[in-house]
Amino acid sequence: MRKEAVYLGLGSNLGDKRGNCLRALKEISASGHTRLEAVSSLYKTEPIGYRDQDWFINCVARASTSLSPLLLLSLLQGIEQQMGKIRTIPMGPRLIDIDILFYGAEAVEEAGLTIPHPHLHERRFVLVPLAELAPDLLHPTLKKTIKELLQNNTGKEGVEWYAAPPNREALSKGRSARGKRSTAYCIFPETPCLPVSSARMGSSAARTARSL
Repeated sequence: MRKEAVYLGLGSNLGDKRGNCLRALKEISASGHTRLEAVSSLYKTEPIGYRDQDWFINCVARASTSLSPLLLLSLLQGIEQQMGKIRTIPMGPRLIDIDILFYGAEAVEEAGLTIPHPHLHERRFVLVPLAELAPDLLHPTLKKTIKELLQNNTGKEGVEWYAAPPNREALSKGRSARGKRSTAYCIFPETPCLPVSSARMGSSAARTARSL
């Protein structure tokens, strides 16, 4: 069965934020339809839009899936609901958010679903971890790489490195150790990971990650 490469953005600013992101990754991996391949570092990020709320923990994951875009959306929304997500005010606090950033090189316009995510190029909390995983990934409609989008981004919201990428043990236990800083971790060693060190990031993206 044909598998499509996808990039997912995860975020939480309620309760155990880091634990919520790890649990969501674990649930995605356990679904049987979507295989996690790499996860970025975790970042502490300043809220945008509605400012009177706590900072978020965000990360980006690369995966392969046999699901169509709409079925993948249904899976992710089911995980959000299972974890207890309640929609309140727009851009407000949330227990967990899981967004489809890219689905292969496809541009998707469906009811309730636009891929690539329509605001990803505006949001540093997405671009910084995404540049850690795939600086040379080409946005299919803007025709710019993630590295270029990050370089051109003028957002002022804070994005701070928070914790190393979760390893397989952390995902199985729902915990992540904060320790030595590193970049994107390949969950499955046989799967190429871009990048495995900041030296293989685009020089601007690497400088951005180091300066946070």
